Amino acid sequence: MTNALPHSRTYVKEPVYEVFARKTRDEPLRHIGWVNAMDGDLARVYAWKTYDEQNWSEMCVIPRSAIIPVDPDESQFVTAARDDHEEEIVHSQGTGSYGGGDVAGKEGGR
Repeated sequence: MTNALPHSRTYVKEPVYEVFARKTRDEPLRHIGWVNAMDGDLARVYAWKTYDEQNWSEMCVIPRSAIIPVDPDESQFVTAARDDHEEEIVHSQGTGSYGGGDVAGKEGGR
């Protein structure tokens, strides 16, 4: 008979932080990866140490839980157009960093 204590492991799930960065002030932020961290301060350190291979001018971390998905069917900037059982997403000119218009579905008229 042994007097061994039962070992129970408690795993703490760290929140996920999405990492965005840009090399110059002229370019938009782009998603470069993610890190797990217990808080925003640790996420900043982990992100910088993990993704420091580039000469980033700016890096940001955002809790994944703070990201709000946008449904194109409910967006004021997107109009769904149907023609002959074909769906096409047409983006209007926006004010975002990419300008909005450069992601339009089909060029020209029908």
